[in-house]
Amino acid sequence: MSSTANGKNGTWRNWGGNVSARPAREVTPASVDELAAAVRRAAEDGLTVKAVGTGHSFTSIAATDGVLIRPQLLTGLRRIDRENMTVTVEAGTPLKRLNMALAREGLSLTNMGDIMEQTVSGATSTGTHGTGRDSGSIAAQIKALELVTADGSVLTCSEKENPEVFAAARIGLGALGIVTAITFAVEPVFLLTAREEPMPFDRVLADFEELWAENEHFEFYWFPHTGNTNTKRNNRSAGPEKPVPQLQGWFEDEFLSNGVFQVANWVGRAVPATIPAIAQISSKALSARTYTDIPYKVFTSPRRVRFVEMEYAVPRAAVVPALRELKAMVDRSGLRVSFPVEVRTAPADDITLSTASGRDSAYIAVHMFQGTPYQRYFTAAERIFTAHEGRPHWGKIHTRDAEYFSRVYPRFGEFTALRDRLDPDRRFQNDYLRRVLGA
Repeated sequence: MSSTANGKNGTWRNWGGNVSARPAREVTPASVDELAAAVRRAAEDGLTVKAVGTGHSFTSIAATDGVLIRPQLLTGLRRIDRENMTVTVEAGTPLKRLNMALAREGLSLTNMGDIMEQTVSGATSTGTHGTGRDSGSIAAQIKALELVTADGSVLTCSEKENPEVFAAARIGLGALGIVTAITFAVEPVFLLTAREEPMPFDRVLADFEELWAENEHFEFYWFPHTGNTNTKRNNRSAGPEKPVPQLQGWFEDEFLSNGVFQVANWVGRAVPATIPAIAQISSKALSARTYTDIPYKVFTSPRRVRFVEMEYAVPRAAVVPALRELKAMVDRSGLRVSFPVEVRTAPADDITLSTASGRDSAYIAVHMFQGTPYQRYFTAAERIFTAHEGRPHWGKIHTRDAEYFSRVYPRFGEFTALRDRLDPDRRFQNDYLRRVLGA
């Protein structure tokens, strides 16, 4: 699953297979001190530095021709504070390990994204999120973090300590330093009841505000070339626990959602004309189901079919018109889209460059199967999203630059000023940051 570099001066590739880089050297520090030393050594050699997690970003946000830092030895729980209900975890810990470790301790995050392969620092630094009426992204649950800055010093920040760094570094894009540990707010583990059911596209749009208001976590998938969606509502439950039976779970989540879907995408890639017919079948393959389980088993699901993705956050009030425009565009374009469009929401938060910063947001994600041409579809979709002042996910494909971001993020200048202060020599620079933050 994770990206690998082959040999000493190997090529690094991301999960989606659309980004590669050849770093001058790779370092796998076993401690914060070793990481700080690697940053200082890079400065002496005049090299830039990037930390990379599992490569789940579709942008070149982690690519470098300088020093590539791999955090896989910086893993595990540092501290559980039951009095303040926080847990401090090393930056390289995969979300999957964090979720399982918390569950063993009778604890859970409040909300999470839909996959858990990423490292905690990679996921939060790019603004990874799930869906929620009242609960925000993974980064919005951060209470404190530890950061190695460009001069090799270790900075701790929270609402009380270095608050201006805390405001920005929770979603820091790797531009302010290398995150080494994160303290999350946690709560006693709870149960969620998930209700998944098909619903016509027009009905979901007509009732969107109601579906959003009545559920703690609402999301849906629309299958292009059809009028069909699959909806998912997750709400807290008093129990009892009623997980998806193992065989049924394997059939629906592995066989249909990964195995058959993979084959359908191979057929669609070879013969694009078959895609609308396949979409009709795919959109009806999953029947309604209800189950109750602990949060990470409800929020997350395996994603084995590789794809590339673009996702934009639009103001929540704009989601219905944007989706109508997207459907009209696909219908008249002659495009053949084999992957569903995913729609989720998030409440406004106070993180400087969060896609939900200062505004209630809805997310629209478009995907294409790995190896199929995606440019025409993504370009047309992006035109719609930007007309609604959309903010692209930092780890997903987009063509926006600093000039655009300075218009859609009211606090953009606050972030770049902080970066000037923390990284004046641009030790953590790469082509992507040059584009999105300006030189």
